[in-house]
Amino acid sequence: MPKTLTTTDALAEFCARAAQCPYVTVDTEFLRERTYFAQLCLVQLALPGTDDSDAVLVDPLAEDMSLEPLFELFRNRDVVKVFHAARQDLEIFHVDGDVLPEPLFDTQVAAMVCGFGEQVGYETLVRKIAKASLDKSSRFTDWSRRPLTDAQKTYALADVTHLRQIYEYLAAELERTGRRAWVEEELQTLTNREAYVVEPDEAWKRLKTRTNSGKFLAILRELAKYREETAQARNVPRNRIMKDDVLMELASTKPKSVQDLSKSRLLQRDGRKGDAAEALLAAVKRGLETRPEDMPKAPAGRDKSQMNPALADLLRVLLKAKAEEAGVAQKLIASSADLDDIACGTRDGLWAHGWRGQVFGEDALRLCEGEIALSAKGQQVKIIPV
Repeated sequence: MPKTLTTTDALAEFCARAAQCPYVTVDTEFLRERTYFAQLCLVQLALPGTDDSDAVLVDPLAEDMSLEPLFELFRNRDVVKVFHAARQDLEIFHVDGDVLPEPLFDTQVAAMVCGFGEQVGYETLVRKIAKASLDKSSRFTDWSRRPLTDAQKTYALADVTHLRQIYEYLAAELERTGRRAWVEEELQTLTNREAYVVEPDEAWKRLKTRTNSGKFLAILRELAKYREETAQARNVPRNRIMKDDVLMELASTKPKSVQDLSKSRLLQRDGRKGDAAEALLAAVKRGLETRPEDMPKAPAGRDKSQMNPALADLLRVLLKAKAEEAGVAQKLIASSADLDDIACGTRDGLWAHGWRGQVFGEDALRLCEGEIALSAKGQQVKIIPV
């Protein structure tokens, strides 16, 4: 059975050995259905090798366990930290340890650059690269319960042992194609600390509204801020405090008294009395008193009346052809919304810079300016200078 580390000393000893290696593979198991912040339940680590002898499970719930040795390893820039689809793992480490692993390698990002498709799953890479299969029967289990079963341990360890072979293959492929810089450009976003900070003042932007009224949005901003701060303080999911449709209703009805709150169709009983009611009324009051110049504005959507549908179709053909030629997932280069923006007149975006600009952006702009045309011959699309 996999070795489980339950003390800080044991973790420190393992991390000291890891510090002498070129890389370490990392994965986590966590729960977040019942809390605002994800509860870290297990960390899996593996050093370079072909067997399980240098792969361990780390129990962060053990009484004598501090993860500081692991966080110190994450700060060690001589060791590459390898994850698959790292974003949620990184969010946990940022919250729990105020640390982001650097340097970082995300095999999902690398696989998209290497032509394995969009948001390719770990199981697919295990099958295609490691030529192995995974037992996913323990995927949806309660990782906070102890003791862990043998099946859970075996499942968890497989998430880092196969990852070694996947990493070595993808790293070699990136060197062969000269695309290592492409992946590093993508990973800068994952290692940006601002991506993992939720500002209560910005929480309203997550909500989909049907009105651009400044007063409505000002009240909604204050209500969403209250909900976010309360959820963070209690460490419960934000919908446990109030659902989105309740925020919308209150921003629309603008209650000014407990009696007004009692008329709400959606607000639960706990929100109609006591401190919760006072906090909601205060939030609405702040929204109503917001000066016009300080009222939030809904994000400006594209002006679809300016869209050239034929150009949008041509851009989709161009993107597909260029992505296939480069062996890169289309979505990694540009989204469908990006293409619509270009067809509406936008001439700048992520798609226009760095490696994306080389692969697609430059030709996209030339197509918009009428400098190139597209020709189809058999299964191929060719670019023809005009």
